Amino acid sequence: MKQVIYFLSVLLLVGCSSLPQELKSTQATTLVEYNAFSDAANAGEKAEVRLGGVIARLDNLSDQTRIEIVNLPISSVGKPDISEEPNGRFVVYVNGFIDPVTYAKGRLITVIGQADGIEQANVGEFVYPFPVIQASAIHLWQIQEYVVTNDLDMDYIPCAGARCFHQRSHLETRRGKVVQEVK
Repeated sequence: MKQVIYFLSVLLLVGCSSLPQELKSTQATTLVEYNAFSDAANAGEKAEVRLGGVIARLDNLSDQTRIEIVNLPISSVGKPDISEEPNGRFVVYVNGFIDPVTYAKGRLITVIGQADGIEQANVGEFVYPFPVIQASAIHLWQIQEYVVTNDLDMDYIPCAGARCFHQRSHLETRRGKVVQEVK
């Protein structure tokens, strides 16, 4: 019985936490931290990179699409961590047309590709040095929200004595919080 439970637990964990196939690397080393990628881009190295973040801007050019991304750290399965602070911006070039409705500003994205130098561009009036990735694959993520509430049914909690009224009035207030999860 223990072996069956162990096997099912491992199977569940593997199924829930794997890198999407298109984001898997073909190289021995892949840069997954923004600072290491930025340093490699500044040095002109052609390293493989996997980064994620929030789409800030999308421009369809004649034969490719330029996506400006605000970087967020990614997990081992490639999901951008929405609980972390952004730590820079980068640009991704994708061959062909990308639908700006599907890849709208504010969507979460992870890309894999080759570092390709630095590009100077404006963020508002400020000239910003964007490290560049020539993408080989991209993956969009969704944020799912759900509400967790304190749903204690007071009929099932025994209480006796003078504290009963206080206990029931205190516990019957329902509190909830919205939880966001990247899927």
